[in-house]
Amino acid sequence: MSKLIATAAINASHEIVGRVEKYYQKVLGEKGPEFVFEFPDTGFYLPMWHAITGAKVQTLGEFRHSLEYAKSLLHVAPTDVLWKPYLGEALDSGMATMLAEELLMALRYIDKLEPVYDEDMDLTYNGFITDSILRDLGFQLVDGSMPGFAAIVGAAESDERAVELVRDLQQRNILTFLSGNVNGNSVTKQLHRQGVEMGWPTRIVPLGPDTEHTIYALHWAIRAGMSFGGIKPGDFTKILKYSKDRVFAFALVLGELDDLKWSTGAGAINQGFPAVCDSEVPEIKPTGVCTYEHVVKQLDQSKLIDTCIEVRGLKIVTSKPPVPVAFGPAFEGERIRREDTFLEFGGNRTPAFEWVRTKEMDEIPSGRVTIVADKNRDKMESEGMLPVAFVIDVAGRKMQPDFEPVIERKLHDYINCAQGIWHMGQRDIIWVRISKAAFNDGFRIEHLGEILYAMITSKFQSIVDKCHVTIYLDEEDVLQLQEDARKVYHDRNDRIANMTDESTDIFYSCLLCQSFAPNHLCVVSPERLGLCGAVSWLDGKAAYEIDPTGGNQPVAKGKTIDEVKGRWEGVDAYVWNQSHQTLASFSAYSIMDNPMTSCGCFEAIVAVVPEANGVMIVERGFSGMTPIGMKFSTLAGTVGGGLQTPGFLGIGKYFVTSRKFLTADGGFPRIVWMTTSLKEFLGDALRKRAEECGMPDLIDKIADERVATDAEQLVEYLTKVGHPAMEMPSILEV
Repeated sequence: MSKLIATAAINASHEIVGRVEKYYQKVLGEKGPEFVFEFPDTGFYLPMWHAITGAKVQTLGEFRHSLEYAKSLLHVAPTDVLWKPYLGEALDSGMATMLAEELLMALRYIDKLEPVYDEDMDLTYNGFITDSILRDLGFQLVDGSMPGFAAIVGAAESDERAVELVRDLQQRNILTFLSGNVNGNSVTKQLHRQGVEMGWPTRIVPLGPDTEHTIYALHWAIRAGMSFGGIKPGDFTKILKYSKDRVFAFALVLGELDDLKWSTGAGAINQGFPAVCDSEVPEIKPTGVCTYEHVVKQLDQSKLIDTCIEVRGLKIVTSKPPVPVAFGPAFEGERIRREDTFLEFGGNRTPAFEWVRTKEMDEIPSGRVTIVADKNRDKMESEGMLPVAFVIDVAGRKMQPDFEPVIERKLHDYINCAQGIWHMGQRDIIWVRISKAAFNDGFRIEHLGEILYAMITSKFQSIVDKCHVTIYLDEEDVLQLQEDARKVYHDRNDRIANMTDESTDIFYSCLLCQSFAPNHLCVVSPERLGLCGAVSWLDGKAAYEIDPTGGNQPVAKGKTIDEVKGRWEGVDAYVWNQSHQTLASFSAYSIMDNPMTSCGCFEAIVAVVPEANGVMIVERGFSGMTPIGMKFSTLAGTVGGGLQTPGFLGIGKYFVTSRKFLTADGGFPRIVWMTTSLKEFLGDALRKRAEECGMPDLIDKIADERVATDAEQLVEYLTKVGHPAMEMPSILEV
């Protein structure tokens, strides 16, 4: 262990702990020890302290426990007289620094100083990363669309270099957190000066202007083991090991390092996160705490990102179509305003649709992309609006018409991955924009076809042997083909809607989340999609055909054990084996008897409200109180991590409208409370389901946060409106 690094880390830990102690006494005197505090939208209190010790800090007076623990980790700086291994002392100092930085940010939130607003940039930094965002990002790490995240601390050698580094990370699909500065300059300011869009949609997230704000990224990582891994708070050895093995993060430190950066870096090393620096620093190359090296320097700016990826051991898989703009999922959230638009299609301004058709091999022409524009060809490079039809013909020995909508749903993602291109909607309600910047870089309409061809043939190579994209730009052609496409859309809807769990002997598993929650798995049926909302039965079937050894496998139902609760011998056997012998079974249609487990990527949570004899449903992102006295973030800790907790269930939102929704426990009429946003999202589908149940006015009788936020208010409302759950048998005895 470098004496320089150890000295810096230890000195900085003393400084920040002392500084935070003085600040704490000031705030304590102003607010009093009973003042209640929690970071926004989290069920983990002070996350670092809670993870390491298992203790719950809820009041300002209880902050002192974390402060005293941080003080106990302080060490005397190395002397020139005595040499000894410094690793333990440096790591302790790093942990003390993380706990102090956590307290500092909590105190700043109490003083309403977080998140920081920068007037010069007119930018509000992100601040604390909520549990809702944590779970959204978790699924992206699970499905491979985001291989890891980078914490950039400091400032690049120039504004242009900052943009190059961040764009490189974007194209590799790596989430980037920004914090810290060098003499007041920072990557955040550099990107702002260059007009780079920042925020969650672009995967460039400024956390705060100071080194201390790096704690927000470390918070994200420390919660992952508790949220997804089912590790209990306080089991710090497992939690830190989980961060090293399953949360693929690294620090990229740009510019001069001060003592606090070294000490914060020592804290990150505790979690297995190495640091790569672009300046002359002592290196720590022996492996041990991190997977590979701990601190590495790379003075060649062109090799910085490659070095980070190598040191952290990230697996990067990229496939860039032949287009003249940057390409990667990090650009999916990019917004293109009207004034920045060169060409526009659809959006109720012109007819537009996209359609994947299965053809025979000899029916597909050679080549990749054809543009049909007899009347509008001269407008292809003129600013304005055009009609458009993307007709994608595919053929393959394993291709089936059922796979067409699976491919179609990916077109949105593929087009959005191109920088400067914006796509919204699907089927016949699409809206596409090509920005002026992309057009100036050489992007043309045919490149849209090149993207679709390249991505479909690479991502679906197991089922697509041949592909051809035709782009129609004349309104007469578009309208005529649109009618044909709409007939196919309608037939597909009928075919899928008429599928039932009884109509097939095969379900499909989804094991993707086992990279985060080792003992969790979903079993997806025609009437119950995956809890993330992203995997339907058809998706599972297609994924298995595409990759027979992948995360979606066929599950033979076998003999029925319990038709009402949804249990089958084949499913139980599969669950037992794939959960590493931790789950004997689960019931597909019950919340009370061995419910299906969750990873943490669920779209919504269902929970029993005993007083109301029914269930409530709260979707991710809702930060208010629920009738059972827990917010979403607290509920998520009960449901996630592969736990099987009767009375609590993570689901995909559309499962609410399934005919199999909790049928063993009374089904759809058991819903007594639902967040307003979810009611509005499901809208007509909810009302249709209520009519199928013979209760057309049921939706109006379901309470939401506007009429009830506790059990007493809820029961009063349900009684007043005559909700059927009040007359049903006890849900606890079903």
